[in-house]
Amino acid sequence: MKIMEEPKNTTPFHVLLLGIIFDPAKRKILIGRKDGDPELGPGFTWGFPGTELFYGKEIHMLLKEKLKEKTGYDINNLGAIFTKVYPENQKLLAVYFLCEVIGGKLRPGGFFKEMEWVDPEEIEKRFTTSFHPRLKEYIMNLK
Repeated sequence: MKIMEEPKNTTPFHVLLLGIIFDPAKRKILIGRKDGDPELGPGFTWGFPGTELFYGKEIHMLLKEKLKEKTGYDINNLGAIFTKVYPENQKLLAVYFLCEVIGGKLRPGGFFKEMEWVDPEEIEKRFTTSFHPRLKEYIMNLK
């Protein structure tokens, strides 16, 4: 019996950690606007705040640190809820985490020009990148 070898991946993924920051009292999600993205193109506008995963960094602490930097909020990471590879850039693997605010004050940072709390059903209309149906279903169930 001949054993088949797995094909070798010649192009590594860039892993993105994205925070879906949910306010359970207001039933809203925080999104940010920036003018383009080096990985997703100049047409990228609204998106979830996050960061690229860096070698040697602990995911939970990196996400908390970068979300604070980009939103002004201290967050509680409730765990990973979804993953996807972007059709717009097959080298990007995004891991989405459900988060809640535990302190701080809203202050856009990083490349974000503004941040806005929106109803879950508004998100897909704002995004210029693909919005996976399973992620949409999860977010709609947060209402």
